[in-house]
Amino acid sequence: MSNLELEIKDDRAHVMEPGVIPSLSLVGAAKAIDFYKRAFDATELARMLGQDGERLMHAHILINGGSVMLSDAFPEMGMPHQPSNSFVMQLLVPDAQTWWDRALAAGCEVVVPLEKQFWGDIFGQLKDPFGVNWAFNQPDQG
Repeated sequence: MSNLELEIKDDRAHVMEPGVIPSLSLVGAAKAIDFYKRAFDATELARMLGQDGERLMHAHILINGGSVMLSDAFPEMGMPHQPSNSFVMQLLVPDAQTWWDRALAAGCEVVVPLEKQFWGDIFGQLKDPFGVNWAFNQPDQG
């Protein structure tokens, strides 16, 4: 793959659903994709290398049926890495314990333990090695 060429890995890369799609700017986006495959059963749909041939300018993955865009930080282009705790990626799942256990085994750290909450749902929060917070929410079926 040459620089600035979009490598399509799955035909779903061309399908975009309406709504809000998170776009994460990370240090080590390619490693993050590999991690998200292990931790969240992500499917990689597309990637594009930047002009340096190493960092990712764009990537598209699916997690739990939802699109997530990723790229590396490019401080020389005015896009520095800015770690943030002001957002949480929320996963609404039917079996939070399975998702939780897989993410922990992959290397996430506990922020809020997974347990039944006062509002009735099973909820917990983890932080991945790239500094992104992930919430796991299993709605109360009662």
